[in-house]
Amino acid sequence: MATRGIVAISTVVLFLLTVNYGEAIWLTIPATGGSKCVSEEIQSNVVVLGDYYVVDEQNPGNTPAVSAKVTSPYGNNLHHQDNATHGHFAFTTQETGSYLACFSVDSTHPLPNPLTLGIDWKTGIAAKDWDSVAKKEKIEGVELQLTRLDGLVQAIRENIDYIKNREGEMREVSEATNARVAWFSIMSLGVCLSVAGAQIWYLKRYFHKKKLI
Repeated sequence: MATRGIVAISTVVLFLLTVNYGEAIWLTIPATGGSKCVSEEIQSNVVVLGDYYVVDEQNPGNTPAVSAKVTSPYGNNLHHQDNATHGHFAFTTQETGSYLACFSVDSTHPLPNPLTLGIDWKTGIAAKDWDSVAKKEKIEGVELQLTRLDGLVQAIRENIDYIKNREGEMREVSEATNARVAWFSIMSLGVCLSVAGAQIWYLKRYFHKKKLI
């Protein structure tokens, strides 16, 4: 039993050490031009690193250029570069929300072939320079891996807390919406009863006036 427990713990540790919070993405932009975007939901105070590069296997000596733009959830411009075959962006998030990276080709100059663009998007623990940490802290080997594991566990804990907070906010919004719907239903019922009562009163008065009842 003890051996199985050790094996299970070792498996979990190896899994956590191999988890990658970076994200490699490939986009294909049509030859006729246009734009393609990729977004990611990121918390505030998170380091974000990104590298993008155009790949043209059929004509590697004359790689087409693209325009790149990265914006925050509130529309703030974090990175903008025109006529680029490759580039890099880095920033620390100030807002919680969806960060958008868009890449476009001028539609007035069609390309002979669709354009392929690769993005290496890293956030949080994946964006940390562990080589610099190892040199600064003078650690290596197992100690460095344990430091990475500690950072990864901390990142997972922060994500769980973020999800819990979002769940609480959504629950509050849902409860507030349900309360407003209930009050609106009561008000609607009251209006309907008032209108029905007014109609009955008017008809009774009309029939009395005409001496029909």
